[in-house]
Amino acid sequence: MDHARDEQRIREQVDAQTAAWNRQDAVAWSQDFAPDADFINIVGTLYAGKEQIQERHAAIFESLFKGSQSKVTVRRISFVGDDVAVVDTTHEVTGHPGLPPGVQNTEPGILRTQMRYVMQRSGDGAWRVVAGQNTDVKPRPAAP
Repeated sequence: MDHARDEQRIREQVDAQTAAWNRQDAVAWSQDFAPDADFINIVGTLYAGKEQIQERHAAIFESLFKGSQSKVTVRRISFVGDDVAVVDTTHEVTGHPGLPPGVQNTEPGILRTQMRYVMQRSGDGAWRVVAGQNTDVKPRPAAP
């Protein structure tokens, strides 16, 4: 199967999600999650269901990541079947007033994370995130 159109649609969804982050719009940011999706954030907390994912992002847009901006690069989209894709992205978040406990900037002023989504085509043809995990990129230790 030629997935060129699917890949384009998924890239458009990533772009829309990035724009939603930059507007601090939790509803739009979480719109492509399936109702029963799971999401593991950068500190390892599991959020079960689109509603919890949306609520958590609304909270961080009002606190730790208020006013932040994100730049997202799609590293790879792998189709593991006609209707399932694994989407790997790199995020660079700047302008954040704080970070969760245990998380530190990757370099001064920049938090980098690796995000992985498992997406599935739904009955209406739309791609939905069924599982996601975000992992912070640790800063490199200073040279001795």
